Amino acid sequence: MFRKLRNDELHRLSAQEFKDAEKLPVTVVLDNVRSSHNVGSAFRTADSFLIEKICLCGICAVPPAPEIHKSALGAEFSVDWEYFKETADAVASLKEQGYRIVSVEQAENSVWLQEIAPKKGERYALVFGNEVKGVQQSVVDMSDEVVEIPQWGTKHSLNVSVSVGVVLWEYSKKIALCRK
Repeated sequence: MFRKLRNDELHRLSAQEFKDAEKLPVTVVLDNVRSSHNVGSAFRTADSFLIEKICLCGICAVPPAPEIHKSALGAEFSVDWEYFKETADAVASLKEQGYRIVSVEQAENSVWLQEIAPKKGERYALVFGNEVKGVQQSVVDMSDEVVEIPQWGTKHSLNVSVSVGVVLWEYSKKIALCRK
């Protein structure tokens, strides 16, 4: 028999406990994500995986925004974020800070997501692209690696918010194994 847990049984972190917690060494970069709801969903997913921060680039909406809040459910207050007018500037800054730049895109010589092998002590910046155009080629060119989510249906694409969840799950599993 299964019983759903009540909210008070979930032992969720307070906003301050979240800020003080050890984060997954991952930053999410949103490259011109046009939907505020997708941006909010990325915040909510980043919160659930204890991600370091989100870089919002180009046409991305930024908090405070009612549409972001509707999807984020307040995660826009717990997850650190920074805005860059150009995604290339965000990527250059993260490279300077020692991040490994990983674009999530369908590309020649990409690595399938299940084959990633994060290294202990390495920090990752995962770049997710626009809902229609994906990650800009100029940003793909700046990447250290390109990761692709295998897909076998007719659409050959996932909503960017779904991609964020799938990729963060895989990275969190593999990085947790590195920490042991």
